[in-house]
Amino acid sequence: MTRTLKALIVAVVAGGSALGAQAAVPEIAFDTNADLLRTPPDVYVGEVGGVGANSKGQIFVYTRTGHPYATLGDNRTFYRGGSRLFQFDPNGKFVRELGQDVYGFNAAIGLRIDPQDNIWTIDAGASQVVKFDTEGRVALVLGRKPETMPVRPAAPRPGGPGGAGPGPGAGPGPGVGAGPGAGAGPGGAGPGGAAAARKPGEGTPGSSFNRPTDVAWDAAGNIYVADGIGANNRVAKFDKDGRFIKHWGSTGTEPGQFQGLKGLAIDAQGNVYVADAGNKRIQVFDADGNFKTQFAGVGTPLAMCMTRGATQHLYISHAGDTDGMEDAAIFKVRLDGTVVGRFGSAGKLPKEFGLANSIDCRSENELLIGEMTNWRVQKVTLKGTSAAR
Repeated sequence: MTRTLKALIVAVVAGGSALGAQAAVPEIAFDTNADLLRTPPDVYVGEVGGVGANSKGQIFVYTRTGHPYATLGDNRTFYRGGSRLFQFDPNGKFVRELGQDVYGFNAAIGLRIDPQDNIWTIDAGASQVVKFDTEGRVALVLGRKPETMPVRPAAPRPGGPGGAGPGPGAGPGPGVGAGPGAGAGPGGAGPGGAAAARKPGEGTPGSSFNRPTDVAWDAAGNIYVADGIGANNRVAKFDKDGRFIKHWGSTGTEPGQFQGLKGLAIDAQGNVYVADAGNKRIQVFDADGNFKTQFAGVGTPLAMCMTRGATQHLYISHAGDTDGMEDAAIFKVRLDGTVVGRFGSAGKLPKEFGLANSIDCRSENELLIGEMTNWRVQKVTLKGTSAAR
């Protein structure tokens, strides 16, 4: 089990839990192909951080497969190679690998395909979001790698001074949530006066993520980043060219606060839906970050996907334990928060899910589900009238 997701998922409260009230939710009948992806003999799919399909049906998988290593630079340690980006045809046949040796591939946690078929990877280890164009070239990078590698502080020496040096996260680097734009409250940290206060390596206001988890776009092409499961607990907004606009959110339980942002989705009206995993709810905001409403009843939301078409729905995956092997389901939800059905359970067999960390719902009744602990992508086909509405 990865340390990233252990830190994210909160155990379901015993007795009287949210899922207790969901026992009467209709079950959606479905079929699945749990052996979809076909790789060459020397290529393996590991923990699936993200999966998505483009307009041609080609499938992209961002997976924690690789040989991570660290190298020493002039003044800091660089680590990379812990994740890989694969492309498959619509039938699951391996096509190619993209982004070999990309600096920001450390710990895959998400992948999205935008309306123009660009591929976006979200990496919790590098704290970066990378956009690849349709040819596989890097087109945009958001976020910066932490300036330092967190390590345990030295133990005090008997009879000597205290610990030698700052402990984990004590430096000014952007990976610790201490820099500008690090969840300091609604409205964002504007640039006025910030430059004089910034320390070397902190970057521009809003530029630094702390373990981001998801990305989404509105109709104008503005970019929204869930930032994320580190210390920031905010949504960051950029224009289509990657220029920081604003952010909102902080750590807490009140409306507009978060305890681990795990997913984002934007509806046709531009409303922003945020999977607030630690608080077991979905919060809804307008495009400027103004709180509108919230709803629960979907357990601990790990991944979220917004359907297209005239009537939109959300698919939301739930896992109520740290490995997703005791309590799991995927819910279909109206945009007002009404749960219209659910499918799946926890486990390792077909039709079961182990930390469904990514959902692609380009087609409303044909989904791709990426799983962390089962190291696979399932292609799910929903059946019957219950699947439609």
